[in-house]
Amino acid sequence: GYEYVDLGLSVKWATCNVGANKPEDFGNYYAWGETTTKSEYDDRNSLTYEIKISRLQKRGIIDSNGNLTSSYDVATANWGGTWRMPTKSELEELEDKCTWTWTKQNNVIGCKVTGPNGNSIFLPAAGYRFDSLHFDNYRGEYWSSSPSESYSDDSYYLIFYSSAHSVRSYGGSREDG
Repeated sequence: GYEYVDLGLSVKWATCNVGANKPEDFGNYYAWGETTTKSEYDDRNSLTYEIKISRLQKRGIIDSNGNLTSSYDVATANWGGTWRMPTKSELEELEDKCTWTWTKQNNVIGCKVTGPNGNSIFLPAAGYRFDSLHFDNYRGEYWSSSPSESYSDDSYYLIFYSSAHSVRSYGGSREDG
């Protein structure tokens, strides 16, 4: 029931965010490893705040490859089937092999990401949630399914602005939506 685009990469990409009805919609905000929205996003109500990789595996939150299991993957939980969040390496492939254009689509600010085959997706600059919505229409932040190996409270995420885009883990506090 959800559409995807083949960008000419190793995986296909959804045409919109979980909770969105069209590419320009921000969709819902989810803390890392959580599959429902909340009224507050902070360390006190985070499922995975400051949990090291070994404990994430013991609890069944991540698998032996170090990525979220289907029970904790928001795309799988909400859309079913084979939908899942991208891994760190899939976000890096999107970052490295695509052309990024800061633009407006139907009056929504974001990035048009064009794959090597010429197909594209639109990622709205939806900001993030912690206490309230921050940096909407200024930057986008999108979780991967991969926790950080270096920081016990972080996971890898894609961040983009008008002039840059990167995959990083520092500052990707799992309690943020």
